[in-house]
Amino acid sequence: MYLNGLCFITDRKYCSLPVYDMVSVVLKAGIKFVQYREKDRTRREIYAEALRLRELTNNFNATLIINDHADIALAINADGVHLGQDDLPLREARRIMGTRIVGISTHDLLQAKEAEAGGADYIGFGPVFHTTTKDAGAPRGIDNLRLIKQNVSIPVVAIGGVGIANISSVCDAGADAVAVGDRHLQGGHR
Repeated sequence: MYLNGLCFITDRKYCSLPVYDMVSVVLKAGIKFVQYREKDRTRREIYAEALRLRELTNNFNATLIINDHADIALAINADGVHLGQDDLPLREARRIMGTRIVGISTHDLLQAKEAEAGGADYIGFGPVFHTTTKDAGAPRGIDNLRLIKQNVSIPVVAIGGVGIANISSVCDAGADAVAVGDRHLQGGHR
């Protein structure tokens, strides 16, 4: 399985290193699942950086997921795409991506069930706890994470405010993986 317990999500806003350098660091540390998330660059810049990250992740036999852009994911031969609720509809992404990985962010049980029925390979669920990384709404909590795990059979990646102090509760609730970003790796709280 492409999920190995930890998913690294890039976030240029919280990292003093260039994205390529930070991804190099996490790959050398053993992380095998990288999601490239970039909200503040042009699509051409995203493409160019994603292409470099594809080469890097290939060198480490790691999975590379491109956030939001199925076309860029295909163009650089990424392993998959990760969608938000307001992005390309899941069924269309599945049609475009074929057998490649398609993940989607979910925030409640209905969205999680719809994601599974719609052909998602995994869901990101959260924010589990309070997060300042992005405006993701109110924390959904451990009980909702547990409820999601009891009702879907695809892997669930817990995201949002997960850190050293609470990661064991996320794992105990059944999360298949935990998403962390640059800030976490530099000692901050996400």
